[in-house]
Amino acid sequence: MEVLNDLAISLVRQGKLADAVPFYRRALAIQPDDPATTRNLALNYFKQQEYAQALPLFESLRKRNASDFQAVDLAGLCFFGLNQYKQAANYLEQASRLQPSDLLTLYMLGQAYLRAANYEAVTQVFARIMAINPNSAEAHVMMGTAYDKTFQVDKAIAEYQAAERANPNFAGVHSGLGLLYWKRNDVDKAAAEFREELKRFPSDPVSNCLLGQIAMLRDDPAEARTLFQSALAANPGYKEALFGFGKSEIKLGEPGRALAPLRKAIRIDPDYAEAHYLLGTALSKLGRTAEAQKERSISVAIQTKQQADYAKKLAQSSHSRTQR
Repeated sequence: MEVLNDLAISLVRQGKLADAVPFYRRALAIQPDDPATTRNLALNYFKQQEYAQALPLFESLRKRNASDFQAVDLAGLCFFGLNQYKQAANYLEQASRLQPSDLLTLYMLGQAYLRAANYEAVTQVFARIMAINPNSAEAHVMMGTAYDKTFQVDKAIAEYQAAERANPNFAGVHSGLGLLYWKRNDVDKAAAEFREELKRFPSDPVSNCLLGQIAMLRDDPAEARTLFQSALAANPGYKEALFGFGKSEIKLGEPGRALAPLRKAIRIDPDYAEAHYLLGTALSKLGRTAEAQKERSISVAIQTKQQADYAKKLAQSSHSRTQR
């Protein structure tokens, strides 16, 4: 068994994680309860983002020793990687009790609560982080996101500003603040923040895309096209950037070049009503009237269905409130 473990460890050190797995498995077949081999295999799977494979191994270590911080913490992160955020929060809370000052665990716990829409718990985690590190940009961004999700935009802006003061080079702090200004229709402040983000992270797709939208608002389709292209270089599946790129091409008198990005946006989201309509506009400019009418009809049908679904949800919500 030791020979198999040594072979596996040697492969891991060479970066051949997948090749090490059979040797760890054979070692466990010889001695199923060996904690060192179980941990090594679990960590191997975790590094490969094979969370479903790693989770039961970390679970077995946690059951063997409930005070095993690494096993509890990484089991929580496996649940997080599997998009099971309530379970992730449960395990990360256990890990945080074992090591209350571990900031990374607290930050991931806050992220789990955010994704589980438990904003009250996010506030409690935020207070715990602030008690350890009052200048945590990550915590301020997390809290700002929670406020944004609960439509408290002014409080969200205040938290992002605090994050910016704590660490102006923190990835996403300027683009996040820009998005909040954008939601308040404060275009000049939004643009300034997006530019600040791009000074530090030139490939940031969100900042490039939204600056592209601002350029379109300011009737500068040439600059917009360049910005949308930068966004798509970083994220080729960014449907809003594909839409914006198509729109800028039409504005620049190149409807033929708008077809591919708009069709790609529709493949990504078949219910993207605005993209169907704009594709119809491009086709119309190319003289392809029947195809243009088809796309516009699809757009109208999608919008009609969306409006009906929204009205139905409103009615159900109203009925639910009256029944309380």
